[in-house]
Amino acid sequence: MALGRPAGSSSLDAAGITDPVLRADLLTCRALHAEHGRTYFLATALLPPEKRPWVWALYGFARYADDFVDSLAAPDPDALVEWSDAFVLALSSGDARDPVARAMLATVQRWEIPLDVVDAFLASMRADITETRYPTYADLEAYMYGSASVIGLQMLPVLGALPGLADEAAVRARLLGEAFQMANFIRDVGEDLDRGRTYLPDDAQAAAGVTRAELQESRRTGETTPGIRRLLEGQVEVTRDLFARAKPGIAMLEPTSRDSIDCAYRLYGGILDEVERADYQVMRQRVAVPLPSRLAVALPGLVRARRARRDAAAWQTPA
Repeated sequence: MALGRPAGSSSLDAAGITDPVLRADLLTCRALHAEHGRTYFLATALLPPEKRPWVWALYGFARYADDFVDSLAAPDPDALVEWSDAFVLALSSGDARDPVARAMLATVQRWEIPLDVVDAFLASMRADITETRYPTYADLEAYMYGSASVIGLQMLPVLGALPGLADEAAVRARLLGEAFQMANFIRDVGEDLDRGRTYLPDDAQAAAGVTRAELQESRRTGETTPGIRRLLEGQVEVTRDLFARAKPGIAMLEPTSRDSIDCAYRLYGGILDEVERADYQVMRQRVAVPLPSRLAVALPGLVRARRARRDAAAWQTPA
């Protein structure tokens, strides 16, 4: 990085982004990504530089919206409604009023991201204002389509799919978004209870012999009861199946995007390993994949990603 230039400037250069306002907006999203999405930010570093700014925008938009309802210190659901309404208008007018919204608008326009997936995301964020539980997995899956699966669908145009595989890659991208979300739900069950919500379906709780009151008491004491352990074990099994079904989609992506998504796949899957390693004691602590483990996945992936970019460049260079 040149002296005096902000981190991320070289990626903006590689993407051909010269407008100073858009550059600043994308760097705002990068800061959100680096601060709040360490696992995915690490994986994003494996992408070609010209793709990274657009992923910062997608993450920044999702994080910014989510914080309106997920902040433990100062949730502001009314602000979410106002902000999301303003963004929907911006999709038509082309004029967004804050850095995150402007960066997302530019990303939607640059990659022709379908507006219905943006609408679905905002609808799920609004659902968090009123919905505190989900009776069945099917109900939760409908919520996760907007909160997670559409993130995979937004990412796909940026990542690129192999010719003829875009539709199947989209199916796998939806599954991968769902798997990432479920891993987070399992890890964050205690924090979500503090927000008055649970994303572990009621019927799964009942099958494990768990009540909402038991979950709340477990959060208060920090002790994982046998029933809660059964519940979490079952949800880990469901989530591992999602990961397995999503995995073939990685090979359907452009070669220069595969190592980034493989890195994210491994690191989010590692959350489940850490939950098991902690003996399912997620009510008293927030487990995380340790930095050495993250680097053990990311660094070899970075080597492969650079090789893939060299190979792609050589293939495109005329003999």
